[in-house]
Amino acid sequence: MYDYEDVRMVHLEITQKCQAACPMCDRNENGGVDNRHIDNSELSLQDCQAIFTPAFIQQLTGMFMCGNLGDPIVAKDTLEVFKYFRQYNTDMWLSMNTNAGAKDVKWWQELAKTIGRQGAVIFSVDGLSDTNHLYRQNVVWANVERNMRAFIDAGGRARWDYIIFGHNEHQVEEAEALSKQWGVERFQKKKSARFFSAKSVSKDSHQAQNRKGVETQLIEKPKQLGNQNLALLKQKEIAKTYGGMKNYYDKCSIKCKVAEEKNIFITAEGLLMPCCWAAGRMYKWWHQDPKVEQIWDFIDRAGGKQGIDVINNDLQQVMQGSLLKDIEKSWDLPSVEQGKLGVCAMKCGTEFDPFAEQFN
Repeated sequence: MYDYEDVRMVHLEITQKCQAACPMCDRNENGGVDNRHIDNSELSLQDCQAIFTPAFIQQLTGMFMCGNLGDPIVAKDTLEVFKYFRQYNTDMWLSMNTNAGAKDVKWWQELAKTIGRQGAVIFSVDGLSDTNHLYRQNVVWANVERNMRAFIDAGGRARWDYIIFGHNEHQVEEAEALSKQWGVERFQKKKSARFFSAKSVSKDSHQAQNRKGVETQLIEKPKQLGNQNLALLKQKEIAKTYGGMKNYYDKCSIKCKVAEEKNIFITAEGLLMPCCWAAGRMYKWWHQDPKVEQIWDFIDRAGGKQGIDVINNDLQQVMQGSLLKDIEKSWDLPSVEQGKLGVCAMKCGTEFDPFAEQFN
């Protein structure tokens, strides 16, 4: 795929912890009880210093914190890790995605100072005071507003990512106007790719739960066609052309997004993966045994979690192992059943790309 010396971007999942309970996030069951397969792992500053040498940081053009399961603002050492990267590379782009609902004003001001103008925070805020919490469950609007404004007023560059749902699509223009009032540099309307089931079927809604497992609101996709993800609208056409999505995944060509960007993903457990999508198959809450997912075949051939552990093993040596090579080789196999990595076909197949269509 590419070598250690070629890496230019690091996608860092610093924690599996989050104060929110978003119904379509894998860290909980529909917004209810926590995913039983995760243990709230978190990377410390010392872990990151062990993984990323100053020389490696100097070769990077960027590092961003997002991940699959947690929010960087909940992690203990997020600010210190940003400072560590900035210490050794003053030109690289630093950023993170967050729900903005935690930490105090002083922390956000310090973050703005640390990241500087060579970076930004992407605020994932899906509505206004009366709607944001419907998807971003447990996130308090007053905290969101306070923290966003503190960051921007301290000189931080901000982007507002607004996932459009049925319950908030009437507020898009109002939210965009508010973003300009606060000094947000970019307001991004996101046409959600989440209305696509684990069985590769488009769906119209998703039932949310609270922490007690009691059903709450129904999260519905936007009613206006212009707010819907075009790739999902084309899904039936692709399935008809290929005789089903399974056949499409078997036959499609793969154009790896992270290979183009020379990007690697480090999980909150300190594991090397090519991307968040591959790592995201590791701990699906609806499986009794998470290892039924295909990605574990590749992990096991690489020596299990120990073989891709970059806290206790050298990052360069782990990259030279079998994981990345085996994943790339799998793309030429005739089908998923015969070893082609299915998540690569789902996320980087050349004819069906719900992720990219979120931003169009």
